[in-house]
Amino acid sequence: MHTLAVIAAGLALSVSASAQEQATTASSTGSHRPIPPSDQMFRKSIWRQVDLREKQNKPMFSEGKEISRIIMEAVKHGELQAYKNDSLTSTFNPQEVSGNMSYADEALKLSDEEKAAGFSEKDLGGGGDDWGAPASKKAAAKKVPKLNAAGKPMKDKKGKVIMVAAPAAVAVAAAPVGNQYRYKDLYEMEVKEDMIFDKKRSRMYHDIKSITLLVPSTLAMNTSGIEKPIGTFKYSDLVKVFRANPQNAIWFNAENDAQHKNLADAFELWLFNSYITKVSNAGDSRLDDIYGGAQQGILAAQQTSADLIEYEYNLWSF
Repeated sequence: MHTLAVIAAGLALSVSASAQEQATTASSTGSHRPIPPSDQMFRKSIWRQVDLREKQNKPMFSEGKEISRIIMEAVKHGELQAYKNDSLTSTFNPQEVSGNMSYADEALKLSDEEKAAGFSEKDLGGGGDDWGAPASKKAAAKKVPKLNAAGKPMKDKKGKVIMVAAPAAVAVAAAPVGNQYRYKDLYEMEVKEDMIFDKKRSRMYHDIKSITLLVPSTLAMNTSGIEKPIGTFKYSDLVKVFRANPQNAIWFNAENDAQHKNLADAFELWLFNSYITKVSNAGDSRLDDIYGGAQQGILAAQQTSADLIEYEYNLWSF
């Protein structure tokens, strides 16, 4: 009996260790409810674009409770780790994330009318009065103490401080000023998911792995004209942040203020609209690259979505 008890305890410990190892490995992918690989009969990685300005997505983007605000505030407070891409291996620190959501103002420039009136670029940045007039002679003749190498005033043989003419002020062009994008400006997200058919539960699951916050290419302040990622976040980490902020991390129910949902529930119930931009392929190419243009990519996204639905339907056909 003693031997059987030892064997049973050993098997239980082995199973527990195996389960713990499997859970740890799965959670590192960002999945909130990982499905064991042995139960996956079909899996396809899919990237989806979410425009938070769309009517169906506006509940995630309500005034003062934007999902972009919830995410960025969590990063600032050290509650959320940002990653460089959806491989979830390299990380950003909070300062780098802040830099990613900043833009620089262009230096001051003269308009055509100001140039026609006789102003020049040297009139920018000071050096005279408000209209670019030269500084007065009195200001130019100002004297200041002469300093030695240690930065202290020098004195002559009589002990008097040596005074010299102050150097003329040099007009310096205004340096670009860094500004933060508003949370309302960050209305683009990319969701990476694994579409998995679980053979044990006989159903298809949308297993979200990560969410990337983007600076939209159409934003006026984004002079690059391309989408720029601010940071990628594990979905499992986001669920924890959403659950920890029930008052702010809400999906706004316009019909009933008593029935606002948590953002974690909104993703779980798929209460948002999106379109497919990429499906896992050997070249890791987006649909618009494969089919030769943005318009063709949109048509391919609709066809891909229909094909995946049809595949799931055919699983039940005999």
